[in-house]
This record gives sequence, C-alpha cells and structure tokens, in this order.
Amino acid sequence: MIAPFTPKLVYFEPEALNYPLGQTLKNKFEAMGLEIRYTTSHNQVRNLPGDTDLQKYRTAKSTLVVGIRKTLKFDTSKPSAEYAIPLATGCMGHCHYCYLQTTMGSKPYIRTYVNVEEIWAAADQYIAERAPEPTRFEASCTSDIVGIDHLTHTLKRTIEHFGRSRLGRLRFVTKFHHVDHLLDAAHNGNTRFRFSVNADFVIRHFEPGTSPLAQRIEAAGKVARAGYPLGFIVAPVYWHEGWQEGYARMFEQLHDTLPPEAMDNLTFELIQHRFTRPAKQVIARNYPMTRLELDEAKRRYKWGRYGIGKYIYPLETEAELRDHLYREIGKWFPRAKIEYFT
Repeated sequence: MIAPFTPKLVYFEPEALNYPLGQTLKNKFEAMGLEIRYTTSHNQVRNLPGDTDLQKYRTAKSTLVVGIRKTLKFDTSKPSAEYAIPLATGCMGHCHYCYLQTTMGSKPYIRTYVNVEEIWAAADQYIAERAPEPTRFEASCTSDIVGIDHLTHTLKRTIEHFGRSRLGRLRFVTKFHHVDHLLDAAHNGNTRFRFSVNADFVIRHFEPGTSPLAQRIEAAGKVARAGYPLGFIVAPVYWHEGWQEGYARMFEQLHDTLPPEAMDNLTFELIQHRFTRPAKQVIARNYPMTRLELDEAKRRYKWGRYGIGKYIYPLETEAELRDHLYREIGKWFPRAKIEYFT
C-alpha cells in the first residue's frame, strides 16, 4: 500500500505567500509539523540533506517547493493535447525510465504553483484563440499532478474551471490511486482522467514509489463511476521475457475490474520504451542497480524534438509490440479508441 505523499521538507518562495493558496498551504504544513524553509527562488534550493549525491537526490524527491509560475506561455503537448498546462513540476515516484530524469536535471524536487487563477486566464486565452475548435490541455507533462493534489487541490479546482468551459478540455495521467477527493468535482465531462498501466514485470522492477496495478485499476473504476471520461496510457511498452503474457494479463485484469459504464468512452495511448544518451547516464547514476535494458546496439536511432535523438525499438520489434497490444485491446475493449502508438 502506497501512502499519500507527505513531503519531508517544504520550501516557500516569498511571492507565493501573496496568494491565498500559498497562505493556506503554509498554515496546513505548519499544522502537519513539517520542516519549512524559505528561498528567494527555487533555483536557490541547495544543500539538501544527504552525504552522497544519491542520498541528496532521494531527499529532493521528497522535497516540495511552493512558488509561482512566472512563464505563462504554454508548451505544446503533441500528440496528447494542444498545450501543456503548468500546474506543477516534478514527481515523488522513482520510475527508472522517466524522461523527467533529464528534463529536471539537478533539480528533481517537486514544485507546485499557487497563482492558479493566472494560469487559468492564460489557458482561457489559448481557448479563445482557437475557437470555435475545442482546445485540449495536458496537466501531467512535467509531473504526476494527482500525487500531490490531496495536499493542494489545485487539480480539483482546475477540473472544475474546465467544467465551466465550453471549449476547454483537460487531460492528465497518474500512477497513483489517491483519487477520492476528485470524485465529486464538477467536471461536466470536460476532463479525461487517465491512468498509466503496464505489465506487472515493468511496474515491479521499474516503478518504485507508485501504486500497484490493482490499486490503479480500482481507482479507475471509482473515476468511471464518477462520470469522468476514462483513459489508459500503456507506457513504456517494454520488451521483456514473457511480455506477451504480461500485457495480456494486464488487459484481462482491466476488463474484469472496470465497471460497465467505463467501456463506451475508453481511450488507450501506447508509448514504446525509449531513451537518450543523457538519460542513460542519469539513470545509471540515480538507479545504479536498475535492470532497465539500455543497450544502444539493440535499438534504432530516431531524431526527436530540438535535434535530440532517442533510441527506440527496431522496426520489427516495434511492429510485434504494436500488433500484440492492438489485438488485446480489440479483444477486451472492442469499443475503445486507440489514440496513438509512438
């Protein structure tokens, strides 16, 4: 059983206390007896407890920085949405393969932003620019926002903001089952609630600090019964011994656990395992005992955004993975939509 996240150390940026949510969180964390420090900027968060770099890394993953989001120009978020909406960055999970390993660099602490109304206003402007087309916003590009929302309720309030929107749509994905506080949110069907799922081998070996598959599926059932559109991301699709049986069991378990009301508006997104050379170095440093396969000789090289290439599976392996997953989804969820395989 994974308990809801409680930070061991909390930093506040001074400007955060000018916002009601900043003051609310300060009072909450003081009442919880957490250690609170102050910093002029998250970039000045240094000298975290720990005798080695590895210990400091693990301390950072349990550190929360409360601040404001200064940059209100949203990044694009293809293929899942038009834009990424920045509510938080960082994650308390320890997934060995996660791309945040490199994008967060030397600052793997978790940040939550308290100028939520300003972020919503920026989102509303993007919606207005694309009208009359709907605009989708991805809330989990740089974090697992569900993992901290029992503390901040930023996501819940954002769900309700988009619930009042005619053309705005919200999306996010999580590996945590702590969803009860989100079940009564007035989403009005404008938020797609997605769970990251995988074969048991992948979750056991490469996703420490996250909820087990059974708890994620149980939470997905609650979400479906609360009327949310539901989706699943299978990522990373990972070639391992027994992978066919592992993924087949996963889809069967999903089918047997989900309520009937989940089946008519279900989506799947499939993302094969990939890594970059910088990520390989960071993974080796942060998780030196990992069993993650990172052999460049077994992969093909594909150019990515900003000229940074990644190593993905050879075409034959990719096709075998894709075809197997498509067959299993078609078998168990014939009315589901597969949004993409990448």
